[in-house]
Amino acid sequence: MKAVLRSLSICVFALLLAESGEAADPIKIGAFLSITGPASFLGEPNKKALELTIARINKGGGLAGRDLQLISYDDEGLASKAQSFAKRLIESDNVDVVIGGSTTATSMAGLTLFDRAQIPFVSLAGSVNIVEPVKPWVFKITHTDRMAAEKIFADLKKRNLTKLALISEDSGFGKSAREQALLVCERMGIKIVADETYTSRDPDMSAQLTKIKSNSEVQALWVLGTGQGPVIVTKNYKQLGLTMPIYQAHSVASKEFIRLAGESAEGVRIPVTGLVLAELLPANDPQRPLVLEFKRDYEAAYKTEASTFAGYGFDAMMLYADATKRANSFDKAKVRDALEATHGFLGTVGEVNLSAADHMGLTPASFYMVEIKGGDWKLLD
Repeated sequence: MKAVLRSLSICVFALLLAESGEAADPIKIGAFLSITGPASFLGEPNKKALELTIARINKGGGLAGRDLQLISYDDEGLASKAQSFAKRLIESDNVDVVIGGSTTATSMAGLTLFDRAQIPFVSLAGSVNIVEPVKPWVFKITHTDRMAAEKIFADLKKRNLTKLALISEDSGFGKSAREQALLVCERMGIKIVADETYTSRDPDMSAQLTKIKSNSEVQALWVLGTGQGPVIVTKNYKQLGLTMPIYQAHSVASKEFIRLAGESAEGVRIPVTGLVLAELLPANDPQRPLVLEFKRDYEAAYKTEASTFAGYGFDAMMLYADATKRANSFDKAKVRDALEATHGFLGTVGEVNLSAADHMGLTPASFYMVEIKGGDWKLLD
């Protein structure tokens, strides 16, 4: 991270300074994040990573000699609050870019407003619906639920498993992920033979899992949700004596999930980013130096795990910084164009290649499949 930030701080944009009569004014980075509430496991590391990255950029001289100022609001995971804060960021705070939407629901609540106001918005949430169809001013830095489905289905086929049960949360990410699983399953030779749902308020999912257990066709189980739900499902799975292979989505890819699920997590497979298993990456993996450095700096600053979700905050901030450098401007329209032209940007999520038709720029190949063994990650591919 220091190498990336050093290159940014050394580069002084002469054109920028000439164009701006207010060089001392900070660049305003807007954010609405789920810092408290049921999605705080997403929003809290999102914010910490933003704060850390902005502090490092400012310490290195800022961007083109201008400091960055973070203006952040806690939406508590509520779409209504996210929409209210989105309006505030646009109308009162006059921000230059917005990073946020820790969840699919909160991102969806604000993206139309940012697109209409012509302010670059980089989402930190998972649903493919955030960027499909493409909206000119809306981007996202995270893998989609469709990619998770493709990665998991490919792993199933390697294991000669083709009949899958779904159990998904009936909101936000869970709904979108289920939708994508149903869309791509036939193309990838997977048959959905059971399809159960739960709500984020359900204290137990044994009833749904008992139905799945009684279905003789089921060869594997995929849990689609965020927060406590996937933990409860995993524990119920173990308690009911289910033995078919179990998968989780990248939405729970953190050591916190392993800690909460305990022994029940043994054998669970999850598609993850390179940051999750930084030390396990091959020595020649181009991501390895970047994720190791970010992980070290983040954990030294906060004395806690650098989860996937921290990586999202870092990547989004660095993507914006990179775009301003290539645009030679902080003008919103020029930065938007530079974002859309991003090619070969390396982040904790992988290599990002954006275009007018693709405002996310990742492929399933940037996912790594892991299995939880002995309370830790085991890299499978």
